[in-house]
Amino acid sequence: MAGILGKKLEMTRVIHNGAFTPVTLVKIPEITVAQVKTVENDGYSAVVLRMTDGKKETLREVPATGKFEAVSKGDVITLDVLEDVAQVQLVGTSKGKGFQGAMKRWNFSGGPASHGSKFHRALGSIGNRKPRRTKLGKKMHGHMGCDTITLKHVPLVLVNKNLNVIGLKGPVPGARNSLIVLTF
Repeated sequence: MAGILGKKLEMTRVIHNGAFTPVTLVKIPEITVAQVKTVENDGYSAVVLRMTDGKKETLREVPATGKFEAVSKGDVITLDVLEDVAQVQLVGTSKGKGFQGAMKRWNFSGGPASHGSKFHRALGSIGNRKPRRTKLGKKMHGHMGCDTITLKHVPLVLVNKNLNVIGLKGPVPGARNSLIVLTF
């Protein structure tokens, strides 16, 4: 497996195989190899990538297999590594929604809206008489979003080497300009 880092731009649509296909555009800034970890020194093999975008630098570690077995510190990673790649696996952080109720967070249905009911958007019962405590993992209100989301087998639809932009089919987790880690 090899990997690259990118920043989510926006969603759009392109014509792919004669039909409109929804894609998410991901900008691939300048990526260099910051460190190469080996089995002898570190106990496993990996490559630490440095993404430079303006004044901001980001470091992420990806496995050093396949196309990344022969890289060394200081090498520049370009979009040429995506040749013959049809699908990728991506990791992103979903948008933060803050504190949300149970209806929005877990898609609960709520109660009746009329006929004198006072149970509209409340959670309802959270347990029984026994075991006299709330069981762990109960779906309740709380913080929503900011979760690490992994999508597997995402088709790679578009690669533009002039603009350093790739197009991934469908939605990608996160807001605009959020970090996306792609492995293939």
